[in-house]
Formats: sequence, structure tokens, C-alpha cells
Amino acid sequence: MIDSTAKIDPSAKISDKAVIGANVVIKENVIIEDDVTIGEGCVIEPFCVFRGPTVIGKRNHFYQFCSIGEACQDLKYNNEPTRLVIGDDNVIREHCTMHRGTVQGRSVTTVGSHNLFMVNVHVAHDCIVGDNCIFSNNATLAGHVVIGDWVIFGGLSAIHQFGRVGSHAFIGGMAALNMDVPPYVMAAGHYAKAHGINKVGLARRGFSEQAINAIRKAYMIIYHKHKTIEEAIPLLEELAKTESAVTPLVEFLKESGRGIVR
Repeated sequence: MIDSTAKIDPSAKISDKAVIGANVVIKENVIIEDDVTIGEGCVIEPFCVFRGPTVIGKRNHFYQFCSIGEACQDLKYNNEPTRLVIGDDNVIREHCTMHRGTVQGRSVTTVGSHNLFMVNVHVAHDCIVGDNCIFSNNATLAGHVVIGDWVIFGGLSAIHQFGRVGSHAFIGGMAALNMDVPPYVMAAGHYAKAHGINKVGLARRGFSEQAINAIRKAYMIIYHKHKTIEEAIPLLEELAKTESAVTPLVEFLKESGRGIVR
């Protein structure tokens, strides 16, 4: 199950139950075990270890010493056949770890596409990571965490299990998240607090001035009008009628979670 165009160093150890796609490059001393699928065009640098069941998409680049698809660190895990699924065009730098799911959770850990995981990032069991995110050095996701699209985590930041971070949020370096971070919000500190909206990031991603102003109004309703979430939601729904960018914020707040950073 190794495509004829794959370039594999002789020192690599590839299971005959693995699937290696076209134009994959596998370098020295890589280990790929049973039930691992490596998609077309992936590059795997020396000393990486892949365990399954794991499915990896196309054109991902894994730097040296990554551990991908290992059994999780949950003591309840009893070697059930859970999975890790990774999308396309991700960059996973040195010493990153991504673990499979648990049957107590989703039974699968899911990573999207076009993400950058810098050195020593950890993605724990049953996490969901969206697309176009950046996780700086040593960022840590505990189990069952859900991360939206276009999220940025600063270095040494960490999030509690079952935590959520909405799309386009920005998490400052060394932040400790014990509560959820809504879409568009910047959070920093130990424990993290809200510090406005991610205006620069939104502008870079093409949000209009009208949309950014509406998101700012929504932030003011949540954080400066002294209202509960239940009281704020109807006001946000009304605002969303004239600016659709507010809708993801409404949907996030309606979902049950750990409560939001304040």
C-alpha cells in the first residue's frame, strides 16, 4: 500500500498495514505503524512516530520528533480503537503531539486544514481544531476542547478540558483559559480575561468596517452593559439582523459551555 512515487528513506519502518500516498517524502528513522494513512504530498522529517487508527490528508509537513496518533493520556482509555483525523496543508513543527480520541468522548480527535502548529504544541484526545489557526510554541489543548477557525494562540498558553474558543479569537501568550472565549474576542492573563475584539485580525481577513463596528457593539453589549448572557442574547439577535457577522457570536453564546471569560 505504498505508492510508487513515494520517497522513503531505507531506515524508515513502515507497517504493511499502512497506506502511503503519491509523492510522500518520508525521511530517516520514521516509524509508521498499522492503520495509518498518509495523504498525497506529505513530508515527514526524521524520527517522527505515527500510530493508528490515524488518517492524514494531503500536503502536510511534519517536522522531526512529532508523535502523531498516540494513545491518549486519559486514565479511562483502555486501548479502544479510537481515531485521529488530520486535514490538508498543515505545518506541524518539532515535538508536536496529537492524540487519538476516547470512547467516553467523540472517539476521534479532529484537526482541520491550513493550520500552523509551532514547536511542542499538544492536541489532546477528542479535540476539534478548525482551519487556518496558529498555535505558538508550547500551546496546550486539554481533552475535548473545541477551537474555531482563524484562532491564534500565543506561546505557553493553555486551555482547560471541554473549553471552547470561537473563530477569529486571539489568545495572548501565557494565557490560562478556564472559561470559553467567544468569537472575535481577545483574551489574556492568568486566568484569562477579555480585552476587546481582535480588530486587527478581522481587518486583515477582509471584514468590512461595518462588520467590525457591529462586532464591537456586540462586545459592548456582552461586556459593558452589565447584562447576563441570557439578557444579552436578544439584543445580539437584533443586531445580527442587520449585520450577519454577529450571528456566530449569538450561536456560540447559545451553546452550553463552561461560561465565558469576563
